Amino acid sequence: MKKTPFYDIHTNLGAKISLFGGYQMPIQYSGVKEEHLAIRNKVGVFDVSHMGEFWVEGPNAFDLLQFVCSNDISKLIPGKAQYNYMPNYEGGVVDDLIVYQLHGEKYLLVVNASNIEKDWNHIIKQNQKFKAKLENKSEKTALLAIQGPKAITAMQSICNAQIDQMSYYSHTTTTFAGVKNVLVATTGYTGAGGIEIYFDVAQAEKIWRAVMEAGAHFGILPVGLAARDTLRLEMGYCLYGNEIDDQSSPISAGLGWVSKPLTGFLNAGLHQRSMQEGTPEKLVGFQIDERGIPRSGYLLYDSDENLIGRVTSGTQSPSLNKGIGLGYVKTDFSKPGKKLFVEIRGKFVSATVVKLPFVKPS
Repeated sequence: MKKTPFYDIHTNLGAKISLFGGYQMPIQYSGVKEEHLAIRNKVGVFDVSHMGEFWVEGPNAFDLLQFVCSNDISKLIPGKAQYNYMPNYEGGVVDDLIVYQLHGEKYLLVVNASNIEKDWNHIIKQNQKFKAKLENKSEKTALLAIQGPKAITAMQSICNAQIDQMSYYSHTTTTFAGVKNVLVATTGYTGAGGIEIYFDVAQAEKIWRAVMEAGAHFGILPVGLAARDTLRLEMGYCLYGNEIDDQSSPISAGLGWVSKPLTGFLNAGLHQRSMQEGTPEKLVGFQIDERGIPRSGYLLYDSDENLIGRVTSGTQSPSLNKGIGLGYVKTDFSKPGKKLFVEIRGKFVSATVVKLPFVKPS
């Protein structure tokens, strides 16, 4: 079991710790709802140092990434980031990730904690043809996500760059909290706005203290992974292992918007056919019409109690005070307004397919 450089801080704050992605991670501190609403309304900070960071550089870096990533890497420019997934040979997803272009021939890939080894091996295999320079800096890199509508205002006081002038999915390398060479990005997994910062693990305690001091006036809270999950679910964001995995179609999952088959990525033809012909099932968001909380693995039915799908993620939305979920259903049942039923503990609970996101992003 691994620990992030903030582990002692989390335990001193009384966080509930649990194993996630191979790391001992904080699940919650003061409570999921309080932490969730702090992000939606003010500002909070997550330790997400368990994520993986790969550097890809050299004259063939672009060609490698254009082959292993689903989106069009040529649309990137230095200082911008791009959401992607890595397709596999079977039509599923190796992982989803963010690609940052640092300069003309250098990129940063940020991947999911549970997939670091798998992703690294996959990229190395594909790189046999391209021979780009690869470096896995996952264990040397700390990552904090400072999220919420007040996050950028709060952090501007300790950041040398004008982050309040940066557009969404941008980044810069600057001095932050007196620490040089911190990558500050206007990315996140909450839909609440804010930044994510990447830096050397040796600076973890110094930067944490500075972030908490800068955010104190704005009501900053440390936030655990449980609230990170409820926040991403309110936005309808996919979670690897739930909505997408090695077997699932990214087109069924609604990721056609980051699928650019004309770039010639791995298995592009299969995904292009899925985009043109459609898929037998689609990922939808649904809201419970009565009392009830959907959970991953629950079954979905039509009005005649015929099985039409399954829940991939579900929770009680802290923002809406209603049960919400994501799930795959037969395509005929995927339009917003469609009525369906969730089987919860042997009872059929009515629900309605809704247009995502559940909560309007900041």
